[in-house]
Amino acid sequence: MLKRLIDDHFKLAEHNTDVKTEVIAGITTFLTMAYIIFVNPSILSEAGMDAGAVFVATCLAAAVGSLIMGLWANYPIALAPGMGLNAFFTYGVVLGMGYTWEAALGAVFFSGLCFFLLSVFKVREWIVNSIPLSLRLGIAAGIGLFLAMIALKNAGIVVANPATYVALGDLSQPPAIYALLGFFVITALAYLRVTGAVMIGILGVTVLAMLLGHNEFGGLVSMPPSIAPTFMALDLAGALDVAMLSVIFAFLFVDLFDTSGTLIGVAHRGGLLDKDGKLPRLGRAMMADSGASMAGAVLGTSTTTSYIESTAGIVSGGRTGLTAVVVAVLFLISLFFAPLAGSIPAYATAGALLYVAVLMAGSLAHADWEDPTDAAPVLIAALAMPLTFSIAEGIALGFISYAAIKTLSGRFKDLNPAVIVLALLFVMKFLFLD
Repeated sequence: MLKRLIDDHFKLAEHNTDVKTEVIAGITTFLTMAYIIFVNPSILSEAGMDAGAVFVATCLAAAVGSLIMGLWANYPIALAPGMGLNAFFTYGVVLGMGYTWEAALGAVFFSGLCFFLLSVFKVREWIVNSIPLSLRLGIAAGIGLFLAMIALKNAGIVVANPATYVALGDLSQPPAIYALLGFFVITALAYLRVTGAVMIGILGVTVLAMLLGHNEFGGLVSMPPSIAPTFMALDLAGALDVAMLSVIFAFLFVDLFDTSGTLIGVAHRGGLLDKDGKLPRLGRAMMADSGASMAGAVLGTSTTTSYIESTAGIVSGGRTGLTAVVVAVLFLISLFFAPLAGSIPAYATAGALLYVAVLMAGSLAHADWEDPTDAAPVLIAALAMPLTFSIAEGIALGFISYAAIKTLSGRFKDLNPAVIVLALLFVMKFLFLD
């Protein structure tokens, strides 16, 4: 009876799959993205948030998002707090701009709400199509470089220098050695197509550091920590500060394009697109993503988004939402491994951040370097993010440079109304709000 209900709901036969295949696919996807339960608390705790509460919020947000995606949209796509956006939350909004983490959570909630409304009123396609490909590539690469800078800084590989701004740190120190070792191992395992390469690298470095006396073992399992320190702690009023509008836009913009790219990429790999090359139930998938972001903000974590690591489950045969439901169940089980997550040092996650940066920076390969009016904005957006330590500033400078260069080059016709309006708004922000 249960098997029939599952088959009918997820349409397993229609997608030429079965329960066993979907379960294996779900486990595979989880193993490739489970590193977030270690990395996210590490990053958000630097913003002053309780690490234990963030750990619980991370697992719950991932479970909620994956369940909605699986049960309602019926796609084998898992969700969790996104890399890059969590770094922007901590280092850009809280530590960089001086806002409280409660106000930053409020900004995450409003960005999710805007995303949800755009999905309901079907405006998302117009926005996605309005933003030039070159800017999208530059922003993706910039987020990768931003993560790389954070990883190198956290490991002590790059340090501040009054004369040159940055300089090489002491590579003989344990944090630098462990971070580089983790990065080398993760990259090699990924090349060898080992499932869970990132998580293996993080746990391997952690265990090695414990054996050599550079880290302490805090335990393996326990009851989940209290989520009270972050639950419903978001400051909605504080997020409505005028200067926070660019932050809300940055969260929205990155999540919108990251989700769109992930959904189309994963669906293409799994043969889930229709005969016209479009994704059926796109609206449901988008609303699942935006709903998960709002839920995550209420629970106490940065933007929750669709994970490109879902491709691993697709390759393993996952074709329906049952794969995402399995991922959700595994994230709920992970709630009982808080002591292990608390034992993960920052240098163990630095190698993972650096590897994710490599993947994201790969978008630069698709830019049109023969056309300087496209190439220049790509480079400006990509470089501005790590150098200003802000995703929002990188997006703003990318739009302004794109509009200015195209106009001065006599190619004003390449600009659409959305780009012109956004470029002007960013100019006004720099002139009157900064």
